[in-house]
Amino acid sequence: QVRLVESGGGLVQAGGSLRLSCAASGRDWSGYGIGWFRQAPGKEREFVAAIDWSGNVTSYIDSVKGRFTISRADSKSTVYLVDLQMNSLKPEDTAVYSCAAGSYGLQVSGYKYWGQGTQVTVSS
Repeated sequence: QVRLVESGGGLVQAGGSLRLSCAASGRDWSGYGIGWFRQAPGKEREFVAAIDWSGNVTSYIDSVKGRFTISRADSKSTVYLVDLQMNSLKPEDTAVYSCAAGSYGLQVSGYKYWGQGTQVTVSS
């Protein structure tokens, strides 16, 4: 059974940090990229960051560049672990963050498997 499970969300003050983790299991993930997306209340889901299978290619939305870092935490093909380190958090980063597995890129439509999401709340 394919599963993507996010962890690490919570409440933090502006300027603080959180580390989100995505654990993907249930199939051979060779060749898959992992993306992080977020959705704030009343807004569309937006791309945040992505990493390809090699772990050497990454992309970020402009608003998080220099503050967020995506990295691959494990190299096994059947257990895919990706972290999102979020520093200097701002209230506008408040959203439900979800990870997804699929074709590396910025488009929601390119990702086939999705987690349930984890809430990140940044207080001012």
